[in-house]
Amino acid sequence: MSNRNADHPVRRLLVVIPNWVGDVVLATPVLAALRTHFRSALISYLMRRYVAEIVDGAGWHDAAAYWPDGRGLTRELRTLRLARRLRAERFDLAILLTNSFRSALVAWRAGVPRRVGYARDGRGWLLTDRLRPLRRHGEYVPTPVLPYYVALARHAGCEVTDLRPRLAITPAQERAGQELLRHYGLEDGRPYALVNPGAAFGAAKCWPPERFAAVCDRLWDEYGLRAVLVGAPAEVPLMQAIAAQTRSGATCCGQPGTTLGSLKVLAREAALLICNDTGPRHYGNAFGVPTVTIFGPTHQAWTDTDYPDEIKLQVPVECGPCQLRTCPLDLRCMTGLTVDMVMRAAAKLLAHRRHGGHAGVPTPVPAGI
Repeated sequence: MSNRNADHPVRRLLVVIPNWVGDVVLATPVLAALRTHFRSALISYLMRRYVAEIVDGAGWHDAAAYWPDGRGLTRELRTLRLARRLRAERFDLAILLTNSFRSALVAWRAGVPRRVGYARDGRGWLLTDRLRPLRRHGEYVPTPVLPYYVALARHAGCEVTDLRPRLAITPAQERAGQELLRHYGLEDGRPYALVNPGAAFGAAKCWPPERFAAVCDRLWDEYGLRAVLVGAPAEVPLMQAIAAQTRSGATCCGQPGTTLGSLKVLAREAALLICNDTGPRHYGNAFGVPTVTIFGPTHQAWTDTDYPDEIKLQVPVECGPCQLRTCPLDLRCMTGLTVDMVMRAAAKLLAHRRHGGHAGVPTPVPAGI
């Protein structure tokens, strides 16, 4: 559905940015295309404050507004004030990359005359341009988010021809990243593997820590790759526990830790990335780093990128992929993945990289490669 404002010139554009780190990275081809297509418009982002570092430096937006913190009535009152501030900006078009009712409500209350988004979360009546997500038997069909976002841009008249995720690094982020490299003795050019053992989604996404420790040791023994553990502040105890289990002395970037900005530098310089299905996985894709991604309860189709230097590992189980944050059973989808499986994937990626090519393996790769 499209309204009568579709052909009016867009002088001020509001883009509602996804909340998850990985989804923001996957949205970058669309964000870049919107900047090119609406080159004379003022583009503002509405986003969580913590994801701002991901898009900083790219030059795709001119201004930013942030979702309010807090809970309950306090947050709702702040959200109303946010809508009033946005109304004063007199936007011509809003593109909602999020599916939440609240994002559509804010765009509506802000008086944006054209509001493009998916009719989900009971918000269809708040949108002027409603796209329908694919459903089968009443359930949403797992669909990669990048084409999902591309469809929104296309509906607004913007074609997206370059589908490569990409990230920029600001001078401040570069300085912070280089300081971390120096602090942890990584600036000498010797190769290292970045290991991200946590996941914001929940415990069910996390491969057992003792297996990460075993992989860290084997990366050192077999390839001379120093393992560097990274993660969010809440994941530091997990990282420390893994490092303590290694005999090779894996580096734990805990104090000081990485930010979403400085992590770009560490990811860019890494020889290999091993991680759960979590946001930093897409940093590897964006910077062309060979990546082994460990999947458990999540469906691969939601975040498929066709990145040729990634091997995705997942053991088929009768109860999955369940998309649950906490496993009610025995986490069999994770415990079924062995250290040998991960190391065989790493070996394949490193061999292709040594020979100067892409990994060239189909995705997803069965766990028993």
